[in-house]
Amino acid sequence: MLRHTIRGGRIIGGGLLVLIGIVLALPGVPGPGLLVVFGGLTVLGAEFEWARRLRDWMRTTVRRARGRAHGG
Repeated sequence: MLRHTIRGGRIIGGGLLVLIGIVLALPGVPGPGLLVVFGGLTVLGAEFEWARRLRDWMRTTVRRARGRAHGG
């Protein structure tokens, strides 16, 4: 029973973080919204493989963009 409660809390909490992050990122300006989405995907990643893959893709994309921005 406790395991189901924890799982439900992760799903609800992670989903809320993703939704809040999307709302914060609506103007299209990267910043705290994308960080909140990343945090939500990290929480959801504890339960779902698709969330882990999406989080890893975001991480790779940000690192690649940062490398280009720094001339690397």
